[in-house]
Order: sequence, then structure tokens, then C-alpha cells
Amino acid sequence: MTIGLIVVALAAAVGVGAAATRLRPQRPAYEGNGRILVPFSGALDPFVLDAAIRIARAQEAVLVAAYLLVVPLQYAEDSPQREQVEVALPLLEAVELAALRAGVPVDARIEKGRSLTHALRRLWEVERFERIVAPAPGFTPKELAWILTHAPTETIVLSPASAAVAA
Repeated sequence: MTIGLIVVALAAAVGVGAAATRLRPQRPAYEGNGRILVPFSGALDPFVLDAAIRIARAQEAVLVAAYLLVVPLQYAEDSPQREQVEVALPLLEAVELAALRAGVPVDARIEKGRSLTHALRRLWEVERFERIVAPAPGFTPKELAWILTHAPTETIVLSPASAAVAA
């Protein structure tokens, strides 16, 4: 009989805890003015990174640094790409450090796809961004045209050559 009472009491406690969890309002991880996506593969040009950080800081937004990793067709799409990840992690860490030094919150991640545009499409399907800052280096003209045509929000394409014009 005592085992039955313990089971009933335990079930009631779990039920009350679950109900309390459902009643608690969910808070977003960061209460700013949105998310600024910076997709890249390979090194991110410092001019582009600095511009993205300035935009995120001005809008009090989270900087989402997304390293786009291409998975060759001979591998399963979810296969670990250790060599590419070993390249991506220090680059993401450098972006994160630069943004945090400027007081900008960062969400760094790796997004896989069969191509750069496929990885971007996958990211856009699951998240909403207020702005996209795409570095021209690292994307072909065809990929940049695709980004500008298919981006779900305002998109800025930056080229390091613009730094000379701004000076």
C-alpha cells in the first residue's frame, strides 16, 4: 500500500511541476532588435566583419555568424566533416571575440549543405533574420545573385574593395 501511495504522490508532483513549467512565460535568449546574419565560408574579411558588428550594435541586434560548410555528394549529408569543422571553429571564435569586444551578442554556428546556397536556404527555413550581411569574397557572382534574389529579408553584399572607396 505504501508503494502505491508513493507512486501516486510522485505522479501528482510530476504533474504539478509540468503544469507550472507550461504556465511560466518563455523568454527569448536575448531581447534585442533582431538578428543580423553574416554567412561565410573561409576567412571573413575584417572590413565585412567590422561593418556587420557596427550594424548589429546600432540596431542592438544579435550577430549570427554562420560558417557555411559544403558536404560533398560522396558523403551523407549529416556526415561529420572534421577537417572543415577544424577550419571553421577558429574562424567562428575570432568573429565571436571581435563582436563581444564591441559589446555585440553573438550566435555562432556551422550550417551544412550540398552547396553554399543550399546551406543558406536551410538556415533561412528555420530562422528569421532582420538583415543579412553577405561578404562578396567567398561567394561566386552566381551565388551572390541567388542570395540577392532569394533572401527573405534586406540583404547587403559587401566587398573589401569598398573600404578604399569609403576612405
